[in-house]
Amino acid sequence: MIRRLWQQSRRVMSRRQAAMHLLGLYFEVVVFNTSTFNSAIFTPGNRAEASAPLETAEELGAQASQGADSAPSSSMRYWFPQINFSKLRLLDPIRFLVQLFWLIFFRQEREYEANKVEAEPIFHVERRKHARRPSNTSNANGSDTNNNASAGNVPFAANTGPENSAQTVHKSAQAQTKNRNFFQKVLRARKNVIRNSINLVKHQWVQNIKPYYTRKGTDAIQAFGDVGGYKWMNSGTARILLTVFAGIMVSFTVSLPVDATSQAIMLLVFWATALWVRDVQKRGALLLMVVLSILVSSRYLYWRLTQTINWDVPTDTALSLLLLSAELYAWTILVLGYVQTIWPLQRHVAKLPSDMSQWPSVDVYIPSYNEPLNVVRPTVLAALAMDWPEDKLNVYLLDDGKRKDFAEFAEKVGVGYIVRKDNSHAKAGNLNHALKLTKGDFITIFDCDHIPTRSFLQLAMGWFNEDPKLALVQTPHHFFSPDPFEKNLTMFRNKPNENELFYGLIQDGNDMWNASFFCGSCAVLKRGPLEEVGGIAVETVTEDAHTALKMHRLGYTSAYLNIPQAAGLATESLSAHIGQRIRWARGMAQIFRLDNPLIGKGLNLGQRICYANAMLYFLNGLPRLIFMMAPLAFLLLHSYIVFAPAIMIALYALPHIVHSYLTNSRTQGRYRHSFWAEMYETVLAWYIMRPTMVALISPKHGKFNVTAKGGLTPTTFFDWEVSRPYLILVMLCIVGFLFGFWRLATGPTDEYLTVALNLVWVSYNLIILGGAVAVAEEAKQVRAAHRIQVNRPITVITRSEHAYAVELVDYSDRGLGLKLPENCWLEENDEVDILLQDGLSSHSFKAQIVSRRGNLAGAIMQVDAIEDQQALIRATFSRADAWVGWRDTSYQERPISSLREVLAVGARGYKRMALQFAPKLGPIFAVLTKLGRFLRSLLPYFPGEKVN
Repeated sequence: MIRRLWQQSRRVMSRRQAAMHLLGLYFEVVVFNTSTFNSAIFTPGNRAEASAPLETAEELGAQASQGADSAPSSSMRYWFPQINFSKLRLLDPIRFLVQLFWLIFFRQEREYEANKVEAEPIFHVERRKHARRPSNTSNANGSDTNNNASAGNVPFAANTGPENSAQTVHKSAQAQTKNRNFFQKVLRARKNVIRNSINLVKHQWVQNIKPYYTRKGTDAIQAFGDVGGYKWMNSGTARILLTVFAGIMVSFTVSLPVDATSQAIMLLVFWATALWVRDVQKRGALLLMVVLSILVSSRYLYWRLTQTINWDVPTDTALSLLLLSAELYAWTILVLGYVQTIWPLQRHVAKLPSDMSQWPSVDVYIPSYNEPLNVVRPTVLAALAMDWPEDKLNVYLLDDGKRKDFAEFAEKVGVGYIVRKDNSHAKAGNLNHALKLTKGDFITIFDCDHIPTRSFLQLAMGWFNEDPKLALVQTPHHFFSPDPFEKNLTMFRNKPNENELFYGLIQDGNDMWNASFFCGSCAVLKRGPLEEVGGIAVETVTEDAHTALKMHRLGYTSAYLNIPQAAGLATESLSAHIGQRIRWARGMAQIFRLDNPLIGKGLNLGQRICYANAMLYFLNGLPRLIFMMAPLAFLLLHSYIVFAPAIMIALYALPHIVHSYLTNSRTQGRYRHSFWAEMYETVLAWYIMRPTMVALISPKHGKFNVTAKGGLTPTTFFDWEVSRPYLILVMLCIVGFLFGFWRLATGPTDEYLTVALNLVWVSYNLIILGGAVAVAEEAKQVRAAHRIQVNRPITVITRSEHAYAVELVDYSDRGLGLKLPENCWLEENDEVDILLQDGLSSHSFKAQIVSRRGNLAGAIMQVDAIEDQQALIRATFSRADAWVGWRDTSYQERPISSLREVLAVGARGYKRMALQFAPKLGPIFAVLTKLGRFLRSLLPYFPGEKVN
């Protein structure tokens, strides 16, 4: 067999390649007990492939290593996915050693166990499958041959002629059996020697010692993490004593003076503890991580305040205090954020009365100003389709644009149409004007592009019966179109978007403190409390949050239901996105100045913290720019803004950074990946800095701006105007980077570590700025209607009355994407009827097939009548489950993986910018891309990871 494998390999390989190929196969058989023929040239069980010789070494390599994701865990290809054992390269031994070292010393045991759980069923299925096969079958000549051989799994079957193929198959099967028996004997002997040599030691460790201490350690962690075990802390006396004791211990830990070695040991203990409990899904483990993070960060700030300011040099003092102020701001946001999100309420749906006559009347407001009718129409039709008694549901289109076609549409569909003489106070004034003209018990507000599901009111209204003081129920703002980050970085529905942290976690955390606030849309407000505070607030441009703050001050409560029950359009360009955030930042700064939640009556401590954090967050523009410029103070000006040895800076600053990332990854990882917040804030920093500073000084300045929706981007272009601040910062950082190398070459040796530390800092800033630059290249958007990807069975009926069960793969308000079965003969221009389910009922729509590519087809819906349009909306956008499970949030991100993502985005940004200046650099970037892949191949991979 080995001789035949050698002959086959030599057809397509050199002597060295063939020898290495056979050596790899032999090593895999001996070490992993893998079937020789599963590791050989042919794909098992495929007669066509086994009967044709491979022509090239590339084909051989492709067959022998079809990707680690298809290889069993008992294969070398699984554990070493970056190595093609059929075509070894010069540096593959280095890759092998690096991967082996990483597998042995760095991969955690739980990952091995997870792989083991996944791999075992595959092995046993194969064993059972072979066991069911008859051992012998009779061929056409009457001779008995092995069933595997007759299935075409025997090597070199292609070299036999038709006249003696059965005899060759029989001989090959016998050779296969002999070689298998030989390898089994070798393996049994090897296993016996190894087993006898280590069993005496291993038995006690595996059977007794290790399980005992593992069980004890796990029980201790789980017991600590279960907060239900601390009910004794509910007494007032215990809380006071524990608070005093905790305060003393925190003060001692924060202010304890130690040398570098002791500081390193202390922080390593803290770090090890955080890593130890990070994956324990218990509230107490999370609380421990938060405490450790606050301790380490507070200790860093105490050290900065007491030991790192050079008061003898005025320039150093000024720059050091500037950096310290930014760090104090960041520490404040960090601590307030922990308090805000430490215990999300995760409120469930409350039931409505079974007697529908007790359900209250609801007025639905849909304000609009300059949006096109095709954006507003689906929202109005979906609002009419909500499951609520018809005599208690009143829908109003509030048109500040005073457009004739809007008035005609409102009359045609039977909704109220309200206009006013002027447009004072923008959206808030529009809503307040309608409030005076309607009489419903409750007010539901939808932005004109937010399409509600039919279950919206039934899910949201129940809590008003549970709590008579409840004035507001807010639901998430969900978006079915990509925002500029998702669109321009091609990450739509793959990673959390910018809004997901707020609506997925922060509002749920606010709800724990009775501090969830109105967000302007997708909410229900009780008329009485709303009128008591004077209607929607008009003093600031963020009228929604200010209105909720006023109601909270009067003692009313709010609720947040974290179930997406409406969806709309995200901002479609980076400039529009920045404009919207500028308004939010200005409005929050205005509230902080005019109606500061930290002072005044009516709010509890939790409400003050949540509102203050929401407002202070939008003041991050100046601190973010300070962090971007800080390393340049030393590299360009030789100013010691942190007056301390580099080793001490590392020992204090790095643990502060690491613990904050670990803890935020544990609390926020499902809603925002690590390092992405810096990119979001960097994009906005320059633009929100001036409006927020002006609002703090003169809060009456600024006006409401409407975010454009429904636009198109005909071609890809780079927004130089928006990216100008980033480009200036990039150039400054590059200059500082070059000065850093000049200082390394010419400066004193005792500054090497300081220079290196600042070079690392400025390199990180360049990566983040690269991401900001990448977002500035606007991707093309030519679809007038956004497609929603789904996976739903529907029925298509042709004009010949043939019915096909097809799969709905995407839809919009104008068309559908279909995946057809193999026996479906639909062609372009065919007219069909499409049956869509809507709960327990179904609707039939006429459509025309406009495209057909393979088994995929596109259909345009022919829904001219209002009734058909409303039925289509109800069966698609307005389904009760339309937005449930939109993105998998069960994945717990890892900071290192997120750092790699940000690195890749930063590199992409510089590539895009360079190609704008010099398109001829494309081939150079192609070479650099290959070089990057080569360098990546030298790093460890997770077993089974797909290698590009």
